Amino acid sequence: MLELEQDQAEVQKHFDFLREMLEIYSPSHSERAVAEYLVARMREFGFRQAYVDEVGNAVGEIGATVAEAKKTIVLLGHIDTVEGFIPVQTMEDGDTIYGRGAVDAKGPFGAFVLGAAALLATPEVLSEKRVIVVGAVEEEAASSKGARYAQQQYQPDFCVIGEPSSWNHVTLGYKGRLLIDYTLTFDSKHTAAEGPSVCEEAVEFWNSVKDYAARFNEGKRLFESLQPSLRHFNSTADGFQENARFRIGLRLPLNFPLADFKTLLEEWRGAATLELSGEEVAVRSEKNTPLVRAFLSAIRAEGGQPGFKVKTGTSDMNVLGPAWGCPILAYGPGDSSLDHTPHEHASLAEFERGVRVISRVLAGL
Repeated sequence: MLELEQDQAEVQKHFDFLREMLEIYSPSHSERAVAEYLVARMREFGFRQAYVDEVGNAVGEIGATVAEAKKTIVLLGHIDTVEGFIPVQTMEDGDTIYGRGAVDAKGPFGAFVLGAAALLATPEVLSEKRVIVVGAVEEEAASSKGARYAQQQYQPDFCVIGEPSSWNHVTLGYKGRLLIDYTLTFDSKHTAAEGPSVCEEAVEFWNSVKDYAARFNEGKRLFESLQPSLRHFNSTADGFQENARFRIGLRLPLNFPLADFKTLLEEWRGAATLELSGEEVAVRSEKNTPLVRAFLSAIRAEGGQPGFKVKTGTSDMNVLGPAWGCPILAYGPGDSSLDHTPHEHASLAEFERGVRVISRVLAGL
């Protein structure tokens, strides 16, 4: 049985580590400073290797070498955030810390680093395990550049994705995604002329997508449904031409008939041009795997009642799950309802529980 003894000084070091990460603003494409900070701290913690890789990921390794390892475990969380710096502050309750990335997803990645580092005091549990911690870049940019690079570098036996699930839950599934950029241009005409305006034509396309989703979703639960959202809309006129542009985001369920849907998009677009991007397939893992069992055991050992979640968003699990084909799930302390909000904050007590859960999981695999 792994014994995890901590004193208040060690806990304070953990909280300081989280606070320092949050103070380094790192929106997508601007992760270098936080990556270098993380590499420096992993070296201080005693990681066998720590470096910034070719695409800017912060990578650390502990345990067995490639030649020695009988199991390879990748803990991959993203270190970029959405735009909008939130001043880092700890509330008077001493437990709540505000800051961009507190839950999405520097908090979960910080728990990975500290949970792995805690095992360096008991090297025997790592003698045949290679543990790789990857702080990935550009997850929020929808490119998943860091995860796609890591996909080519490793072939792990187990993978954990760093996303907030709350400390006593694991996330088994994420929906897929498709982004549609619509552009329509008409020659200008009098407002009294016959025929739809450029804006009316664009709205008709959006209504076709919504109506299709409504029919598809009849009798289905949320995770099984198609979720369209109108992200941006812009119209312009210069006296010669009228333009309408917008972006639709689609959250795709498992086994969605995407090829057939793309054919319908072509039928609906009329004279408009469509640009499709950000395509990811939905992913859902099995409950009965050694990785899931290790998390359930670790959560119970910390006094929690474990549970499962599926999410309507996407994550780097959509990239790595199908590619690696190994047991995979997402885990991390934090309330995911605070993702991308101006009120993003985390519980320090929950963060510490997440650190301990990760240590137990790594020891138990």
